[in-house]
Amino acid sequence: MTKKTAILTGFVLLKFVLQYVLISPEYDLQRDEYLHLDQANHLAWGYLSVPPVTSWISWIIKGLGNSVFWVKFFPALFGALTIVVVWKAIETLNGTLAALILGATGVLFSVLLRLNTLYQPNSLDVLCWTALYYVLIKYLNSRKTQWLYAGAVVFAIGFLNKYNIAFLLIGFVPALLLTPQRKLLINPHVVGAGLVALLLILPNLLWQYTNQFPVLFHMKELAEKQLVNVDRNAFLKAQLLFFVGSLPVIIAGIYALLVYKPFETYKSFAWAIGLTLGVFLYLKAKDYYAIGLYPIYLSFGSVFVANQLQTGWKRYLLPAIIALPVLFFIPMYQVAFPNKSPDYMVSHRATYQKLGQLRWEDGKDHALPQDYADMLGWRELAAKVDKVYTTLPGNTLVLCDNYGQAGAINFYTKRSVQAVSFNADYLNWFNLDQPYANLIRVKEAENQRDELNETSPYFRTSLAADSITNPFAREQGTTIFLFTGANVDIRQRIKHEIDEVNSQRR
Repeated sequence: MTKKTAILTGFVLLKFVLQYVLISPEYDLQRDEYLHLDQANHLAWGYLSVPPVTSWISWIIKGLGNSVFWVKFFPALFGALTIVVVWKAIETLNGTLAALILGATGVLFSVLLRLNTLYQPNSLDVLCWTALYYVLIKYLNSRKTQWLYAGAVVFAIGFLNKYNIAFLLIGFVPALLLTPQRKLLINPHVVGAGLVALLLILPNLLWQYTNQFPVLFHMKELAEKQLVNVDRNAFLKAQLLFFVGSLPVIIAGIYALLVYKPFETYKSFAWAIGLTLGVFLYLKAKDYYAIGLYPIYLSFGSVFVANQLQTGWKRYLLPAIIALPVLFFIPMYQVAFPNKSPDYMVSHRATYQKLGQLRWEDGKDHALPQDYADMLGWRELAAKVDKVYTTLPGNTLVLCDNYGQAGAINFYTKRSVQAVSFNADYLNWFNLDQPYANLIRVKEAENQRDELNETSPYFRTSLAADSITNPFAREQGTTIFLFTGANVDIRQRIKHEIDEVNSQRR
């Protein structure tokens, strides 16, 4: 094993260790993770919430035993591979060992430590952005057409994971047109690579078409309920914090792309970051959509900085710049990860509020960061539903208000419970082949006032059986209503509700 390989291996191992120790065992999985894991039981070429790649990974996790270890393994893996790709990009740019260490340290001690704690498409999204930029570097460097086709495959994987990667091309293609490298677009293999990418993503496009393009409804709903609360100034501030310890290196990389002779071939990258951020700003995108932009600029910056500081007194600055991300990680460790108890966070509310972490998607401040509140109460809910479910004879429908409730119940219960919801992908996962004698209705606190009055006429008995009592859970107050002895076939009412939701999505 060479010295470089040993050092890279050390970074990868440290990445995995950190990802597992940055989550306190007091927390459950986050609500989105339950939905993604449940997709393994309903494989398809598309979903209302995400493209299909996440379901394929969930299928692998299910085969490995569906343990939390494997749930957390894959985002950690994608984060580790992002380090590897940045390392390879620096090697392609003829970076020294110091540049390699500088780049790897910058990626390791960054926002990716937070992002990679959650099993969501975002970790693979960042990896695909970084890998596609790397492929573009290889193509501009070698002019070998094989890299165009490699880029087509990377883009297809990224697109089938999260449509966000389309913004990479939206920013990069116009940037390429602003430089002499625009002539490379004339290459017929660019069209060939485009056709390969189209062929690979075609099954998902056909799924979107046959399902009336639910992605358009999802984007509209996102814009109306979440993006409307996005503050553009907050978006820009967040960009400075994502890789705060490496910010000087990233800025140096952008500067070098404009003036550094060895990077002249890659000048389009300098325009690409500005154009892509401009598009995100115009659309009022969530701040984390842009995280995939930055790792590759660490590659350029690391090579440039290491070369500028390799002689004379300047060489003494290099260790300090390498140490900077580590130094910034120390305070980040205290506030940026779910490694503190909810009680601790509430008692230090001012600190979290000052950093803007208590602001949720509704634009308001709450007791805990939204992701952390979304990681509490799920085991409690599943255990209480399971306890009620075991007492019931006959078929029982478990109907929830949202996908987090349904996914958590399906993940934690060990019985034949298959909870569903009119929310997200669960709308398509109802089993209406048989009548139901009983109904367990899981209702959010703000939606439950008239539940007994509205639903009890369809059953002989009804009661509020239990509720989530965890005071820090976003789902606190969610109530489990039990209705037994159906006196009508409730499937007709269910079908009517499904049709109503589908009509709203068209």
